[in-house]
Amino acid sequence: MKRKGEAMGAAQSSDSKHRVTSDEQEHFFSVPLEILEEIFLNLPPYQVVHICRLVCRQWKEVSDSESLWRERCRRERYRLRDASKTPEDWRLFYFLCKKRRNLLKNPRGEHKMKNWQILENGGDNWKIEEVMVPHPNEAVHKNFVTSYGMCKKSQLIDLAMEGYSPLFMDHFQPDIRISDWYAPRWDCGSKYVIHVELLNQKKKAVKTFAPETIYFEQWNDQKWNQMTYSFQNYGPGVRYIRFTHGGQDTQYWAGWYGIRVTDSCVEICPALDT
Repeated sequence: MKRKGEAMGAAQSSDSKHRVTSDEQEHFFSVPLEILEEIFLNLPPYQVVHICRLVCRQWKEVSDSESLWRERCRRERYRLRDASKTPEDWRLFYFLCKKRRNLLKNPRGEHKMKNWQILENGGDNWKIEEVMVPHPNEAVHKNFVTSYGMCKKSQLIDLAMEGYSPLFMDHFQPDIRISDWYAPRWDCGSKYVIHVELLNQKKKAVKTFAPETIYFEQWNDQKWNQMTYSFQNYGPGVRYIRFTHGGQDTQYWAGWYGIRVTDSCVEICPALDT
């Protein structure tokens, strides 16, 4: 036992005197760059960023390289709609594409009014119906329908809860794209409203998108229309997004003859792809 203890003590003493230098660490982990890049391409991306790049200078160099993230984008088929443009930061572009999704829940009324806060429920209230005319997106089969009194509904998106940290939002200020589809009935006049706000931690508006009310006359073509907008360069402090839309019919007919809305979308996008 004494000899074993002495041996352990000697080993500890030896370890305490020797510290691995950065040059020794670099030599220990040294791998040809092309092989190292291929290894990183087969690891989870967050592991590459949070673990691999901290090992040594060589691994950090490869982890931060444009070629690594450009190749990840190619393999996972992340590309800009405009092929003539090139991202300034391939790593940022990759992660924005990876996380890109609709942040609104139940945008097509497939789960009735779940996830929506009813702000105004005029006339005969909101209703879910099958689309009257085919939507450009063949996956859309239902829409929300307004009545003869003003109908409005809203969702509040917590960006941190959706995986976009305050540090990320403040540093990169990625584009925030809004999209909404709306259509009138052919036999009744109606109006459509939309109001979208970027909010700070106290839920005070930092930026607002509030276009003028859109009116439709009776005997229209009842086709689907798309409203789009992108928030850019909005400054630091954005923590929430409040999306509100709705409308009503303008002839005050009992029932559901007002504007129809569906397939609403709020997403965080690469700057060149909005």
